[in-house]
Amino acid sequence: MSSKGIDPILLSLMAQRLMSIAEAMGRTLAQTSISTNIKERLDYSCALFSPEGDLVANAPHLPVHLGSMSFAVRYQVDALKNSGGFKQGDVILSNHPVAGGSHLPDCTAISPAYIDGKIAFYVASRGHQTDVGGMTAGSMPPNSKYLYQEGAAMVSFKIVREGEYDREGLVKIMCDEPAAFPGCVGCRSFADVESDLQAQIAANQKGINLIGQLIDEYGLETVQTYMRHIRDNAEDATRALLRRVAKEQSKALHAVDYLDDGTPIELTVTIDEETGDAVFDFEGTGPETLGNLNTPVSVTSSAIIYCLRAMVDQPIPLNQGCLVPIEIRLPPGSILNPSKTAAVVGGNVCTSQRVTDVCLKAFGAAADSQGDCNNLTFGKNDPEGSSFGYYETIAGGSGAGPTWSGTAGTQVHMTNTRSTDPEILERRYPLILHQFAIRTGSGGKGRHNGGDGVIREIEFLEEMECSILSERRVFAPHGIEGGGDGLRGENTWVKQRRKEDGDLEDDEHAQARMINIGGKQTVKMGRGDRILVKTPGGGAYGAPSDDQEPQERVNAHEPMTRGSLSERQNAHEQSS
Repeated sequence: MSSKGIDPILLSLMAQRLMSIAEAMGRTLAQTSISTNIKERLDYSCALFSPEGDLVANAPHLPVHLGSMSFAVRYQVDALKNSGGFKQGDVILSNHPVAGGSHLPDCTAISPAYIDGKIAFYVASRGHQTDVGGMTAGSMPPNSKYLYQEGAAMVSFKIVREGEYDREGLVKIMCDEPAAFPGCVGCRSFADVESDLQAQIAANQKGINLIGQLIDEYGLETVQTYMRHIRDNAEDATRALLRRVAKEQSKALHAVDYLDDGTPIELTVTIDEETGDAVFDFEGTGPETLGNLNTPVSVTSSAIIYCLRAMVDQPIPLNQGCLVPIEIRLPPGSILNPSKTAAVVGGNVCTSQRVTDVCLKAFGAAADSQGDCNNLTFGKNDPEGSSFGYYETIAGGSGAGPTWSGTAGTQVHMTNTRSTDPEILERRYPLILHQFAIRTGSGGKGRHNGGDGVIREIEFLEEMECSILSERRVFAPHGIEGGGDGLRGENTWVKQRRKEDGDLEDDEHAQARMINIGGKQTVKMGRGDRILVKTPGGGAYGAPSDDQEPQERVNAHEPMTRGSLSERQNAHEQSS
């Protein structure tokens, strides 16, 4: 078929076929993985890329992964040019922020798809690994200041070289190298991590096989021609959106918000009404922090491409075409353009959400969502026994918009993971999930109410380390157009009184201590201690009218509460 003629039916079909390949990769990854993180929580993403490394099509996985993965693929394409490039059967493993990584637990496996001796596509899968070492279990330390404290950092590691798997190199980079830093250990769950990385390799091979079948069916020229048309279509749709905004709203948009430590995230969008080009300028954003809210450039790009795709009212796949009309300006040395050794684990899961809220606020598209992932990790390092690490994100409320109310208890914006089923959580780990409920009334009030956050309460049956990395504990999620703010989140340590801690009172029936641990904290949990997390609600849109009737909440499920320690302990021990 001539590349000059575009068949709209074939264009739609090819977009769906390419997305279905990424979806099949994801199913393979989930089915062959072993960790709770990937198999149950679905904390992974898969996508296809052009020979230049541009995002072509993706499955509906995690937005924070998908926009940044093209940075990772392009980095490897450029970096390997001087050493002969990719060979057939190679798989590159990378997670470093300078190489398009998001944070260190997110490991990206990249494979070339060869057709007739040439690279026709790249396929890549990114999975959040259970643990990659560092200073705390789960490799999500809330108080890290330097990148090395967050675990193994890989710029470009050939985990498979022309079909040969390098296990010795993986042990060195995952276990030996992180343990060499002060206060850090190597991977605490190497068996799980290795298995999941092998599942990513298998997922990539699934994508390569399906690309080969698609090319056998339509021919390489047709597939690559429509690949470019799909990208061009996304560019046209984005330009149309920006021209409409310039005409109906303004050519200059502005918004600013603040992280809980006071760091501003400021954005000015300048649109050319004729061409649909736009400059996203973050001048005024605060400097790099001595903490981990610093955000890799690729993650900020992910937030922007996600917002643009969400505002485009057309069924286009998220791809690099959305960013063609966009120039992104990030002040050097800012929290959105930090040094290569800066800690970044919170930038991926907290600051990215704030960038998203600021972008949507600038366009007047929606009120703030919970602006957070409520990152909870726990585990222990026991050289003589069982070491493990667990990580989850906790849902909250989404922001309302011009024609809709927010949703309660949902994973918002840059995350798109699932909550681990209570039965699986309790079977795999020594804990009890006492409560997982909607935090009724936490969403902002307005013409369209914000979604409610949730309450999640976990009791630990063994001594272990527990960390929370969260935001919106100081500044509430804002409503817009007169809508009310959502409630801020809260993190509470329900601490049992123990003689060895020096806080056992004379009264043996004294109640447990309720301790506010703030937004970012690591706690040594004792047996019977609990972590109680109340997540933020979303902001409302528009001021309520005097005669407005109360709105029903979306997804306002009944609370799920669990029995006491004495009631549940026997059941847990029997199941183990």
